[in-house]
Amino acid sequence: VNIVCEGGFVRASRRRTPSGASPDALHARKPPSQTMFTQARAAMATNTAPKCVDRASLCGKPRSMVVRPSARAHDRVRVAQTPRAVRQPDASEYVDPSQFTELELTTAQMTAYASKRPRAQFVSKFADDEPRKGADILVEALEREGVNCVFAYPGGASMEIHQSLTKSVTGIRNVLCRHEQGEVFAAEGFAKATGQVGVCIATSGPGATNLVTGLADALLDSVPMVAITGQVPRPMIGTDAFQETPIVEITRQITKHNYLVMNVEEIPRIVREAFFLAASGRPGPVLIDIPKDVQQQLAVPYWEPKVSLNGYLSRLPTPPTSPQLQQVLDLIKDSKRPVVYAGGGCLDADKELVEFCRATGIPCTNTLMGLGAFPESDPLSLSMLGMHGAVYANYAIDNADLLLAFGVRFDDRVTGKLEAFAQRAAIVHIDIDPAELGKNKKPFCSIFSNIKPALKTLNKLVSQEKEKFDFSQWRAEIEVQRKKFPFPVPEQEGDVIAPQAAIKMLCEMTEGKAIISTGVGQHQMWAAQHYKFDEPRNWLTSGGLGSMGFGLPAAIGAQAARPDDLVIDIDGDGSFVMNIQELATLHAENLPVKCFILNNQYLGMVVQWEDRFYKANRGHTYLGSPDDDYQVSKDEAHIFPDFVTISKGFRVPAERVMRMSDLPGAIKRMLETPGPYLLDVMVPHIEHVLPMVPGGGTFKDTIVTGNGKNPTSSDMKTL
Repeated sequence: VNIVCEGGFVRASRRRTPSGASPDALHARKPPSQTMFTQARAAMATNTAPKCVDRASLCGKPRSMVVRPSARAHDRVRVAQTPRAVRQPDASEYVDPSQFTELELTTAQMTAYASKRPRAQFVSKFADDEPRKGADILVEALEREGVNCVFAYPGGASMEIHQSLTKSVTGIRNVLCRHEQGEVFAAEGFAKATGQVGVCIATSGPGATNLVTGLADALLDSVPMVAITGQVPRPMIGTDAFQETPIVEITRQITKHNYLVMNVEEIPRIVREAFFLAASGRPGPVLIDIPKDVQQQLAVPYWEPKVSLNGYLSRLPTPPTSPQLQQVLDLIKDSKRPVVYAGGGCLDADKELVEFCRATGIPCTNTLMGLGAFPESDPLSLSMLGMHGAVYANYAIDNADLLLAFGVRFDDRVTGKLEAFAQRAAIVHIDIDPAELGKNKKPFCSIFSNIKPALKTLNKLVSQEKEKFDFSQWRAEIEVQRKKFPFPVPEQEGDVIAPQAAIKMLCEMTEGKAIISTGVGQHQMWAAQHYKFDEPRNWLTSGGLGSMGFGLPAAIGAQAARPDDLVIDIDGDGSFVMNIQELATLHAENLPVKCFILNNQYLGMVVQWEDRFYKANRGHTYLGSPDDDYQVSKDEAHIFPDFVTISKGFRVPAERVMRMSDLPGAIKRMLETPGPYLLDVMVPHIEHVLPMVPGGGTFKDTIVTGNGKNPTSSDMKTL
């Protein structure tokens, strides 16, 4: 239930209403003042939250009518509000699931709109009363959802689906990845690059379990995805049949929802629900498990079933009110050093975010998942914050008196030591997931809302202000830190290729307009630091789970979704080899993905931690040949594995570059070559990603110098 903090600040909480609260006293409170900042900072320092009362009491309703919060964090019930001027869709209009949180709708209205499919006037190849297989119903359901591309690998329990896909009326394209993990990562890449639901299909048993890592990855990164798996026939479920795994039980904790289809007539409703759940509220993956005999069963589908999601729909947030956001505006007016901390929740609210920051003059820093939501070329951009974020961004957070957290979850790689993160600031947290509000860091003011309608209302309030905001002194203070601590690029030594310089050159030669995917490791952090993103959905990476092998399949998904755009996989040799088989997909599907591999023959990020914290003792982090170490001999013949030869075996053109002077020409050839291309860039393994805040550390612990040349040296200085 939405409730109001002391001082009139709206928040969503799982706490029950404390006794003794005085609604009249709260009504009489004045707008926030600097004194309230002091109170907020004191509350944060003692890790206590302000006292709260329920909003229904403030509206003058008797206590007996107040709906009590459920014990579960997400069980929120709508409270009646005064009608607001929000556009109502036409009764016959299709409403995108992502827009439900921007409209004032009753549960009955939401059920009606959620039951509609994107392609309402679909013409089936079957007569209305003609029986067809469950697999045909499934494929037609996908067609009616507007699906034009899936990532599917066939097997015994999913053959029926593939047979139906070959007869698709709308010509659904299947990108045949060479491993189920490749297909689920490709579906993620498709979804991240478009904001649409990605679809992958696998067979039962090992095919289904190979999707597990991708499903967990999608859940942590809030990626809309529907995964469909074949299952053994219903009579054989639970008998340890060949290729049987209980994939619904296995994935229950790593999906937003999942289904086991036991009745062929339920397929139309389940598919509609799955797509709606995946894309609405906080997006996430949904799994549909379909036994083979259900796929083969004949039925006449009913295409207009009502979704059965009343509980879920009632818990979706409504657009916030102007009085709620007026409190946020009052906090901004009273602050001297505000900062916007924007995450992946802002990717679809980039225009509103830019408008807000430019109207107020408040600087903005992004999380790893939020890169591109605010243009990095803008003077107000503080780039990325966190463990390997900009010193000036982390400085701004550490010295802010007001932290505006939009669409973020206070991840440990951002906060470090929680108690010290933004310890001087009053925190405003706006998020679409009520479970995130107060989960890691207790805010002074929290609003359960989609960030897009919240920013629209806030921008309207800002535009009505007569006095302009002036945070120029604060921005100048941050600018001093920006000039003192830019993202470091090593000085050129001979003709050695520094990985930071290589990515910076790639950014310049592509004008920062490419779609970039990455694996996980040092290359991922260097790409986030040195490739500058001015638009959302051009940055595809595994943030929450940190899945190596993500880069190449994600690039495949992005290229399939946006065929006219340049897609580059910036990868490390360790990550790339984990899904190297997808080079076959590049050739077979004629996808012009460019693979830019920073090859140092080691697990670079683990080596960096070994250098910093384990006295450079190598714990199985060398990936080269045990016979010869290229980093010692510098002999090209000692490079292992030989990505150029492997790539050519998959009929993907490739070359290797070992000298900085040769790099511009090599990048130019890569970009100009039609079709896919692999460029193997040899870099030293001693480079470290800087700056670095050690895990659980604070801003003062930031490491700003040093590398692996002499890891025991005192040169590894902190702030």
